[in-house]
Amino acid sequence: MKLFFWFYFVLYSGNALFGTFVPVYFQQQGFSASEIGLLLSFGPFVAVLAQPAWGTYTDKASSKNRVLILMLIGSGISMLLFPMATSFGWLMLVISLFTLFQSSIPAVSDAITLEALGNKASYYGHIRIGGTLGFALMSVSFGIYAEHFAIEGMFVAYAIVMAVSVLVLLLYPNIKGHQFGGRKMNLLELLRNRRLMLYMSICFAINITLGYYYSFFPLYFKDIGAGNDLLGWSMVISALCELPFLLYSARILKRFSVSTILLFAGGAATLRWLLFSTLDSAWLVLPAQALHGLTFIVVTVTMSVYINKEVPAELRASGQTLNVLINMGAARIIGSYAGGYASEVVGLQNVFLYAAFLLLAALAAFAIISRRMERKGLAGRGIAG
Repeated sequence: MKLFFWFYFVLYSGNALFGTFVPVYFQQQGFSASEIGLLLSFGPFVAVLAQPAWGTYTDKASSKNRVLILMLIGSGISMLLFPMATSFGWLMLVISLFTLFQSSIPAVSDAITLEALGNKASYYGHIRIGGTLGFALMSVSFGIYAEHFAIEGMFVAYAIVMAVSVLVLLLYPNIKGHQFGGRKMNLLELLRNRRLMLYMSICFAINITLGYYYSFFPLYFKDIGAGNDLLGWSMVISALCELPFLLYSARILKRFSVSTILLFAGGAATLRWLLFSTLDSAWLVLPAQALHGLTFIVVTVTMSVYINKEVPAELRASGQTLNVLINMGAARIIGSYAGGYASEVVGLQNVFLYAAFLLLAALAAFAIISRRMERKGLAGRGIAG
């Protein structure tokens, strides 16, 4: 358990570097909001194309661990190319290469870890605390560094984090793909699972709004007076507020249905966007960041554990990558690309208001459909066991 904890601690500290500070770096390079939105949406577009291939390859591999090592090395090396790409076109090429390797790392990491845990998979949340703490520590420490030195230091730091992740992963038990020398199953089997598709649909709506948040919150936050150090602290607050759910996730997943949990997460996100649309002080926004702990991590852990339990073993890696494809790929494309153009028309802050209305409508539709499925006996109960 400790080994898995430290792997996630190191791995997700790298996410803090790219996800938090790259939009600020692009802004410093002179790109407009629409150009930043296009740059940050192009990566998820590549992810949509790459993730099904990574999932299939991982399920058929003699060692899922080796596939993940390839991803980690590839993302670390490609990150070092960012400072060399100064034009818009070259940046799009570098982002494409980076996303090709990086986009499926969380999904494959979860597939390997959950399978290695075996009958203790419901305690995945406790291990995922490592990722939250790593993200928080890197956010604040690099935020302070970037405020006083060069933000470009994130690229070398990220490559080092990936190298350390590989070293920790080498200590993992080897996990073999279930389709390696065994029964073959088609990815279409996942698409025929109505319950899985329903859950992914509401997660898709939630992640569209999160896509806008990840791309433009740093710019919005700096517009209302925050510096890089305060930006780092805002990410610390959002990360540390994930801890209560992670600590009690096994009990929550056992007691409540997936539908109820996802509705709650969507409601927390809606409230958060409403607050962002009205607050104009960086110090007032900081407490609102606590709602992140009721949104992203809840959706992520719930879906990861559900897929590991409900999807056939031969398609677990494919199921995890399909989830990431829809919610970290397609949803983020829409949130980032459309959000970039919308922000130039109505302003960064007003887009959060429209995001709240969009998500509220999606939650209402999900509640109606979920209720109908419950009456037909198709909706799921608690998933921890």
